[in-house]
Amino acid sequence: MVAVVAEVPSTLGRSWVSWPRAHKRSRPEQKTCWAIFDLDAKRTRLAELDALINDPSLWDDSRRAASLTQEASRLREEVASVADIEKRTSDAVDLGQMVEAEPDDEMTAEVTAELDALGRELDRRELELLYSDPYSDNPAILGIHAGAGGTDSQDWAEMLLRMYLRWAEEKKYSAEFIDESAGDEAGIKSATLRITGPHAFGLLKSERGVHRLVRISPFDSAARRHTSFALVEVTPEIEDETEVDIDPKDVREDVYRSSGAGGQHVNKTSSAIRLTHVPTGVVVTCQNERSQHQNRDVAWRVLRSRLLALKQAAHADRIAELKGESMPAEWGSQIRSYVLHPYTMVKDHRTGAESGNAQSVLDGNLDPFMEAYLRWSAREAAA
Repeated sequence: MVAVVAEVPSTLGRSWVSWPRAHKRSRPEQKTCWAIFDLDAKRTRLAELDALINDPSLWDDSRRAASLTQEASRLREEVASVADIEKRTSDAVDLGQMVEAEPDDEMTAEVTAELDALGRELDRRELELLYSDPYSDNPAILGIHAGAGGTDSQDWAEMLLRMYLRWAEEKKYSAEFIDESAGDEAGIKSATLRITGPHAFGLLKSERGVHRLVRISPFDSAARRHTSFALVEVTPEIEDETEVDIDPKDVREDVYRSSGAGGQHVNKTSSAIRLTHVPTGVVVTCQNERSQHQNRDVAWRVLRSRLLALKQAAHADRIAELKGESMPAEWGSQIRSYVLHPYTMVKDHRTGAESGNAQSVLDGNLDPFMEAYLRWSAREAAA
């Protein structure tokens, strides 16, 4: 017989459903967890979005229209998904009652399988609750910068670039190059990407900080072990100009010839853009698009994103939360270590999450580390 219990713990405002399988005469009291998902608020917001989308004037601003349409589609899927889970749970409870009344091995196995599936789905929904950052669904601007370690660190920065591209590809996210600077002998000095997909910033914010690599250097003729560092910065892309007020007089614009890949056109014309926000010293470059106008538009979006992160940072702790701490990419400041010699292991020093399959992580298997960070962040926020 199968007893079904839905439990809602009070900590962190999170919810999950546990399904103890016990041979009991009576079915325990059932509780609902759907209120924790705040369905009423989601339905209210969905109604607001539908009203906005049906207003013909909205489509005069195609970017805002696309953003609201995407939000409505996501909310519609969430509401339908939770309703489906609720129905499946009710059906499983009814089937469990039948098994209690008339024991049947085949039906018991069917109920157990369904409850296992529901448990996995609720685990996934629990994770959704941890995206508390208001910009979790925004595209992420991800920057990778080689740190201490010379050529090895530039090669390490390129390995990280490949890792994030593989992660994005596996999740079917869009990854666009904004800027890239090649290394002196190998690898890259820096690269900036725009990554778009569900919870792009919400997931990638776990990656900001210093990443440390320990391996036998392929650039050392004596085959000695080297330690390399690279800094990863992640900010949400901000498209709404009203969220951050930038005085054009405070921004210095430089136009120059693109130096990276992109074909004959970008290398023969002065289409690359460098924006410097003089009061803060924030510098943004974009050279990936074919035209100067396109590069300028992208560069301004990135600049707004980075300045908003600074604007909302009232103190150093807030800066660390939104933009990532301004830390040297060197020993002692790393958030995660990747060891390839004398053993293989990847360990996150904040959450304690680790994997013995370093190659799998470098091939883009980052979700376990990202999920561990979300749960760790929730615990830290509640402490």
